[in-house]
Amino acid sequence: MVTNIISLKNVRVYAYHGCLLEEAKIGSNYRVDMSVWCDFLKSAETDKLSDTLNYVTLNRIIREEMAIRANLLENVAWRIIKRIKTDFGQVKQIEIEVAKLNPPINGDVEAVSVKIIDKIVV
Repeated sequence: MVTNIISLKNVRVYAYHGCLLEEAKIGSNYRVDMSVWCDFLKSAETDKLSDTLNYVTLNRIIREEMAIRANLLENVAWRIIKRIKTDFGQVKQIEIEVAKLNPPINGDVEAVSVKIIDKIVV
């Protein structure tokens, strides 16, 4: 059995998520890491972009959903997952981590993040 995974690592985005009013006005830096399990053996054989999950499209989905303000990182991560599942029927599993860099909390914290692993049951 072959496992096929496409990953996007350290996608950097500036966005306006958070429960504090200041976060909505000032914004912050975010990092998104995502892996998508799918069958791309056909594209490995044919060498055609149309036979695989296009990582340019995955990056676009991340950026579009990150641009929509949310209070919680959980909401943003889940919206990204839903878009990918809707747009790509061949997806078997998605793992995503959305991190807010240098969060405005009392302490020296590099990042806070949420991770969701969604195994699609067919």
